[in-house]
Amino acid sequence: MSNLHSEFLTPDNAVLAMIDHQTGLLASVRDILPETLNKNINGLTSMAVTAGIPSVITASMPEGPNGPVSSAITDVLGDKVINRAGEINAWKSPEFKAAIEATGRKKIIMAGIVTDVCLLFPALSAVTEGYDVYAVVDASGTWDEVTRDAAMLRMSQAGVKVTTWASVLAEVMDDWRSENGMALGGVLGGHTAYGLVYESFLASQSK
Repeated sequence: MSNLHSEFLTPDNAVLAMIDHQTGLLASVRDILPETLNKNINGLTSMAVTAGIPSVITASMPEGPNGPVSSAITDVLGDKVINRAGEINAWKSPEFKAAIEATGRKKIIMAGIVTDVCLLFPALSAVTEGYDVYAVVDASGTWDEVTRDAAMLRMSQAGVKVTTWASVLAEVMDDWRSENGMALGGVLGGHTAYGLVYESFLASQSK
């Protein structure tokens, strides 16, 4: 295993890739509740902004039935979207790949709709080219649980790190005393049941 793959995520070595979180595709997700998925997506994107991690957004034929990228993402990350003309695998889009390469970062935090196509394919392709990919499955979604589980297995077999957005946040935070520690704790508290713990902590500090 290379040093790249043994290193932990930091605000300085990672890039966030949000792939095909489009309104038409989101409507087909059945393996996670819509409100939970939306909260997870918002938590992941807010984490990236808070930590200063650059992001790349792409969409597959947004003028067709897949629809535009959800405003839940563009409202947080901005409206710069790489619209692909036809490539199903985002990694085969020269514009998308160039945007990742331009960051100079080899660790990709990746989420996509649907999990077994829009996340799976670029994750496999990026790993093959030496990138360290963190597939955030709870900020992704697909048709059903069986399909999701099959995609998770295939990614794991290929060396993709299957993870969740809260785990990514904690890894990026690393230490509550870090520059963005408390702010990242606030993101976690605002999107998970950890909110009560965070609120109790803040109350104790104000005394």
